[in-house]
Amino acid sequence: MADEALLFVLPERHPRLGAALSAVGELECSQSPAVLGWLSAHGIPGSSERVRILPATAEVLIPEDAERLPVPLGEEETLRVEHACAPRSVTDMESELLSFRDTTQDWQSLVHRALTAGIPAPRIAQLTGLDPQDIVQAAGD
Repeated sequence: MADEALLFVLPERHPRLGAALSAVGELECSQSPAVLGWLSAHGIPGSSERVRILPATAEVLIPEDAERLPVPLGEEETLRVEHACAPRSVTDMESELLSFRDTTQDWQSLVHRALTAGIPAPRIAQLTGLDPQDIVQAAGD
């Protein structure tokens, strides 16, 4: 376990933050005695929409009055939590960039849309396998 995240109980009538624990898939820590005891102490099931998770780097977003618990995550689990917490428009755009690897149709348009959505050129290169110079050239067209 290399990374850390924070479980928290979202206060009533508070805007949704992070991702629902149930939305990120099974996490190794979710069946640990610490997490099960924490959920039991709050009288809330792990499947509740009020049980949320955020990467530890986003702790400042958690409301002050929210009960929280640090939990360890593996590398793959950390990626799932980050992906679940990302704004949907970025997530959708990144999925489209990943599928780009299977097609070369209209790649310049896809790169333009990704840049417009706010995805940095190095991330586009990482997701698509495109040469960073090609991305810069497409951005200039």
